[in-house]
Amino acid sequence: MKTKITILIAFLFLSFNVSFAQDNAECITKLSVFHEFAKSKNYNAAYEPWSEVRSKCPNLNLAIYTDGEKILKDKLKTATGTEKTALINDLVSLWEKRAELYPAKTKKGEFAAKACQLKFDNKDLLGLKDAELYDCFDAAYQSDEATFTSPKSLYAYFSLMVNLFDAGAKPAKEMFTKYDEIVEKVEKEVDKSSAKLNELVAKEESGAVLGKKELRYKSFYSRYLKNYAKISKSIDKKLGDRANCENLIPLYERDFAANSTNVLWLKRVVSKLYKKGCTDTPLYEKVVKAFDQTEPSADTKYFVATLLIKKGKTQEAETYLNQSYDLQTDPYKKGKLAYRIGKTLRKKGKLSQARTYFRDAVKLNPSNGRPHLDIAAMYARSAKNCGDTNFNKRAVYWLAAQEAQKASRVDPTLSKVAKQTATSYRAKAPSKSEIFSESATGKTIKIGCWIGASVTVPSL
Repeated sequence: MKTKITILIAFLFLSFNVSFAQDNAECITKLSVFHEFAKSKNYNAAYEPWSEVRSKCPNLNLAIYTDGEKILKDKLKTATGTEKTALINDLVSLWEKRAELYPAKTKKGEFAAKACQLKFDNKDLLGLKDAELYDCFDAAYQSDEATFTSPKSLYAYFSLMVNLFDAGAKPAKEMFTKYDEIVEKVEKEVDKSSAKLNELVAKEESGAVLGKKELRYKSFYSRYLKNYAKISKSIDKKLGDRANCENLIPLYERDFAANSTNVLWLKRVVSKLYKKGCTDTPLYEKVVKAFDQTEPSADTKYFVATLLIKKGKTQEAETYLNQSYDLQTDPYKKGKLAYRIGKTLRKKGKLSQARTYFRDAVKLNPSNGRPHLDIAAMYARSAKNCGDTNFNKRAVYWLAAQEAQKASRVDPTLSKVAKQTATSYRAKAPSKSEIFSESATGKTIKIGCWIGASVTVPSL
C-alpha cells in the first residue's frame, strides 16, 4: 500500500512539474510577444498575451509590471464609466503586486504616490473625499519620503491639507507644519537637481560638448526644476492669506515658550515670518535672537542682519552678512545665500557690492540665472548715470542684454523671460542708424561709475 501511495505521489509531483514547465515555457514565449508589442506601442495587441502571463506567471519578469503599466494607461485614455473605474483599480493592484514581488526595484514612496495621484485625478469617478485622498498621500509620504518626489503629487498632497483646513477638519498649526515640510522637501529636491545640472552647465560653459546621455540628463533635470518652480508658486498661492501676519503671530506667540530652543521650529518660524513680511513685529525679533543664540549659523547671522537693516544699522548689518557668508560651507547653499545677500545690498543701493555677491552666486550655482537678471536690471537702471554722452549711456543696455542672455542660456526655468528681457534691453540701446551716424560699429565703449566695464558696439 505504501508503495502504491509513493508511486502516486511521485506521479502527481512529476505531472505538476511537467505542467509547470509547460506553463512557464508558454509564459516565456508570450512575455516575448507582449514585450515586442509594447516596445512598438501596439498596446492593444499586447494586452491579451500580457494578461495571460500576468495571471499564470506573475513573478516571471519585471516586464509584466513595467509594460503592464503602459498597457493599462493606454486603455485608460479612452475608457469611461465602470470600465475606467475597473482599469484604475487594476492599475493600482498592478503597482501593489509589483511592490510585493519586486520590492528592491519598486520605490515605495514613488509608487504609492502614483497610486494616490491616479485616485486624486479621478476622485469624482471613484467617489473619494478629500480626507481619504489626504490620508493616501500622507501614508505614501510617511512610508518613504525620500522617493516621494513627484512635483504634481507634492502639490496635491498640500492642496488637500488646505482644503481640509478650510473645511474645519485640520487645525492651522497642522496646516502650517505641513506647509513647512513640503516646502523643505521641494527645496531639497531642487538642491539635488540643481547640483546635477550645475555640473553639466559648467561643462558646457567651459566649451566642452555634452554627449547624448549627458544631454538627456540635462533635459531631465531641467524639466524637474521647471516643474518644481511651478509648484512652489502654486503652493504659496494655495496657502495665500491663510498665512498672513494676523494668523501667524498669535499662533507662534502661543508656542514660543515651549519651542524657544527648538532649532527646527525657530528656523521654520523665522523663515515664514520673513517670507510673509512679518518682520516689523516684536515676535520676529524675539525669534531671530533665540534662533541665533540656540544654534548660530549662516542662516541666523543673515536674519540678524535683516533686523539691523530695519533699524538703520547698515554697517553693523554688513558685518553679520559677511559672517553669514563665511559660515556657510556647502557650495550650493552658499550660492543661494550669496544671492540673498546680493538682493539685500541692492535694496540698500550698494550696487557694486551686490554685484560681487551675485557673481559669487553664479559661480557657486551656475544653473541659477536670477543673479544674471538682477545684474542686468541694475545695469539698465544705471544707464542714465553711467556715460558721458547719450550714445554711451544707452550703450549700457547692450551690457544689460548680454547679462540677461546669459540667464536664458543657463537657467531652464527662466529661459523665456530672460530672452524677452534681453530683447527689451537691446531695443533701448542705440539703433543701427545711430551706430552708423556715430561711426561706432565695432568700437569698445568704456562704461564708468560703479559698473566699470566695457561693451563692444555691434557690427552693422
